[in-house]
Amino acid sequence: MTTARLPLFPLNAVLFPGLVLPLNVFEERYRAMMRELLKSDEDEPRRFVVVAIRDGREIAPTATGMPDTVAAAPPAERAPADGFGPDPIQTFHRVGCVADAATIRERADGSFEVLATGTTRVRLLSVEADGPYLTAEVEDLAEEPPAGAEADEAGALAEGVLRAFRSYQKRLAGASERSLATGADLPDDPSVISYLVAAAAVLDVPTKQRLLQAPDTATRLREELTLLRKETAVIRHLPSLPATDLTRAPTHPN
Repeated sequence: MTTARLPLFPLNAVLFPGLVLPLNVFEERYRAMMRELLKSDEDEPRRFVVVAIRDGREIAPTATGMPDTVAAAPPAERAPADGFGPDPIQTFHRVGCVADAATIRERADGSFEVLATGTTRVRLLSVEADGPYLTAEVEDLAEEPPAGAEADEAGALAEGVLRAFRSYQKRLAGASERSLATGADLPDDPSVISYLVAAAAVLDVPTKQRLLQAPDTATRLREELTLLRKETAVIRHLPSLPATDLTRAPTHPN
């Protein structure tokens, strides 16, 4: 199993392979991470690991959306593990996703605007706090593409998930009185579909994390089919339920 030590970026969110992650980086420990990544050659991937913080374990400030006026003030310096307890690895889910930062743009105030894309799943083996930011030793968590009968099953499940997802989107659009994408341009690959739907559905972090660490594509698709049918039924009976716009990804400040 391939292992590597990479910078670690904890969030109150789950990143999936193939999905884009915009970040607004203003805290000094994560600024230091971005400055280090910028030292690498432009032709080399600028990789770091995004890992979700366990529910109820967060102390460090993370949230969805752009920072408010308080967060925009000059940040106080924090040690790499500040807010994550005496043993940081216990604060994080053990399966995360490697992100490749295609764009790292430094602003005049020293903060960074980052656009990264999830690439591969990894499992955390250890977390270190002996530098300016957290690092983690990780091992690849490969997901082999389904073949033979498994491929047929995954393909059939993917079709069912897409139908359920379109119905789910329509219900959300009706609930929020806004138009959402129809999903007609969604890909055909079952693995890609499983990650895209997991990212787009309005689900809590523990549920998204469970989908990320599913052992294979078919398992993930089966769980998504159950979740989508359940959520669609709930929305059907609660037409005024607030919904999140699935056509726009949020920006995550650290």
